[in-house]
Amino acid sequence: MAVCACSRKSEEDRFIDDLLSRMTLEEKIGQMNQLDPSWNAEEKEALIREGKVGSIFNIVGAKEVNRLQRMAVEETRLGIPLVAARDVIHGFKTIYPIPLGQGATFNPELIEQAAQATAKEAYQYGIRWAFSPMVDVAHDPRWGRVAEGYGEDPYLTSVMGAATVRGYQNDQMVNDQMVPGMAACVKHFAGYSASEGGRDYNTTWIPETQLRDIYLPPFKAAVEAGAMSLMCSFNDLNGLPSSANHHLNVDIFRDEWHSDALLVSDWGSGSDLVPHGLCADKKDAALRCINARMEMDMQGNIYNDYLTELVNEKKVNEQMINACVRSILRLKYRLGLFDNPYVPEDTPAPGDAELALRVAEESAVLLKNNGILPLNDQIVLITGPLAHQKKEQLGTWVFDGDTSLSITPLMAFEQMVNGICPNGKLIYEPGLTFSRDKNPVGIAKAVAAAKKADVILYFCGEEAILSGEARCRANLDLPGAQIEMMDALVATGKPVVMIVMAGRPLTIGRQVDQAAAVLYAFHGGTMAGPALYNILTGKVVPSGKTPITFPKMVGQIPLYYNRHNTGRPSYDPPMLIDSIPIGCPQFSIGQSSYWLETPTEPLFPFGFGLSYTTFEYGETKVCQSERRSVSENGLSAERSVSPKDGLYTVSCTIKNTGSYDAYETPQLYVRQLSGDLVRPLCELKGFQKIFIPAGETRDVTFTLTDDDLGYWHESHDGLSSRVWFATDDADFRFAILPYSQPLVPKDK
Repeated sequence: MAVCACSRKSEEDRFIDDLLSRMTLEEKIGQMNQLDPSWNAEEKEALIREGKVGSIFNIVGAKEVNRLQRMAVEETRLGIPLVAARDVIHGFKTIYPIPLGQGATFNPELIEQAAQATAKEAYQYGIRWAFSPMVDVAHDPRWGRVAEGYGEDPYLTSVMGAATVRGYQNDQMVNDQMVPGMAACVKHFAGYSASEGGRDYNTTWIPETQLRDIYLPPFKAAVEAGAMSLMCSFNDLNGLPSSANHHLNVDIFRDEWHSDALLVSDWGSGSDLVPHGLCADKKDAALRCINARMEMDMQGNIYNDYLTELVNEKKVNEQMINACVRSILRLKYRLGLFDNPYVPEDTPAPGDAELALRVAEESAVLLKNNGILPLNDQIVLITGPLAHQKKEQLGTWVFDGDTSLSITPLMAFEQMVNGICPNGKLIYEPGLTFSRDKNPVGIAKAVAAAKKADVILYFCGEEAILSGEARCRANLDLPGAQIEMMDALVATGKPVVMIVMAGRPLTIGRQVDQAAAVLYAFHGGTMAGPALYNILTGKVVPSGKTPITFPKMVGQIPLYYNRHNTGRPSYDPPMLIDSIPIGCPQFSIGQSSYWLETPTEPLFPFGFGLSYTTFEYGETKVCQSERRSVSENGLSAERSVSPKDGLYTVSCTIKNTGSYDAYETPQLYVRQLSGDLVRPLCELKGFQKIFIPAGETRDVTFTLTDDDLGYWHESHDGLSSRVWFATDDADFRFAILPYSQPLVPKDK
């Protein structure tokens, strides 16, 4: 029988209060310590037996996790269990598309299912805490960790992050036993993705209003979804590293959001305060971190080494330590570890390959198609460095993925060759053996093979190791000799279908122009091959949408759809560099905001993605509800009776005008044309993924609340408040569109 939340909380608090009252200072500090296998085994086990370890991570396998757990539960004074953590990012043994690819699905229900299946698989190996999801909103594809998030939009990231949290933490059946889910750890709190130059760990400067409007909403959504923990970020935010940032960790996370989730450091981010230049030594770092309520120290060991001394010196109040330990014990309680500390040591059940296939299918984005796709009875050349790479297709930040489960594009086509090629005719010549390969010999072989084919499938992109943490790039072109290989293949006169498998948007404008079709597959995981086969041959109609803007060149970065306008927008065709006369006198060319080398438009906008069918969008209709006058944060405004009540209802009709049954993703964009602050050209406020059979129509409706239309304002005294500008005279534009487009006034 379900227990009401108030009763559960009361029972939980009584349990934690009792346990905390019996703990010594050393045992409390021990709970704040997290260790990984790099520690000397004897020293690590001694610390566990002394009750000086609260969590272990990067230790995989039910038997080994249980062995260490028995030391904690059966050999320590109080028997407090450990919690085993792991970087479980986009799958465990069965790997799903990278999170950026998951963002491209625009299907949160599917992503929640994938997260739940991942948790079930990881549980069988002893993992109870995942350092995921990453909800850093990323405007810079040079940043390697763009692959780990859901893209550039705060709304899409919020929805996908919350779905992942729910999926991880859902109770589920494992080996005929209902077990609590795997704790999510939402990262990186906060502003990590805005690092200068797209360079990992770099400094970030984010105004308070931008922090609250763009970077914090996905964290708040994850907290509201019940996330059991958050992770501090490596970067300094406006000069103050996150592990010591009281404003982030206490003012916002604790006091404003009223969260009781655990806050853990990133790997050594507490001790990193010394090289940051904030602290003179690690003891000072421990003091700054505890005062900012960083509750568990991952691998830095600064709490074990210095907290007792700081308490004895009366620089740290033991009540602060109690508050931190309470969060740690709460996470363990909610995972059921006090009642069931061990995991079954049965042979693990296989992961959900069919689910991984579906996610991979929905993550691929069709960027161009001159009609060559889907394939029919052509003779096909499969080529390129990513056509048969079991490991590389899994993508970045995969520690446990089983490459023996991977089915590559080549394998998928070989298994199904009779379905598309006359007499089973399929040609394979890799050309390049890995993405950075520069050997021209292989290219010549691929060109020779192309002469025998009707169509070329060119699988290009990046190896997995070229994206992820500390894998930032200054040049986003295809690496190695892949550009030269594309030129050579196109020169054969045979149509080239380019399939890009990468961890980020690449600057492929010239290759897009050359190709007959372009399918952007990101890194699709275990089932990438069958997914791409199904799309290329028409068994599945592509439905992915770009979760991030694709720049034409690196010099456009940062380039994102929900930007502010300028006082001199780039409305007119700009005067590009080659059109400027030699000896031209000095003047402000064009009087608008643009670059000399390229127009301001991206290669592909946010939310873009083609299909094998076509859709016709009807007129966007807006219905406004009645409102009444209220005051919020001292500001007079017109508001509906409740912030959650519908303020606007926006709808339209969409017709499938093509010949394929298919999914489409209508996206609701809003712009406030004038306000207390400059507002973005458009903002995503809703989306739906709907199935529309050929020739049929579907109605879509979105409801907008005051919360959807409000934004943050920073006053001169440094305080921030939420502004509700849902007034009768507010000038909004609403549009339900297939992808992002600036919502400009009608007279522009």
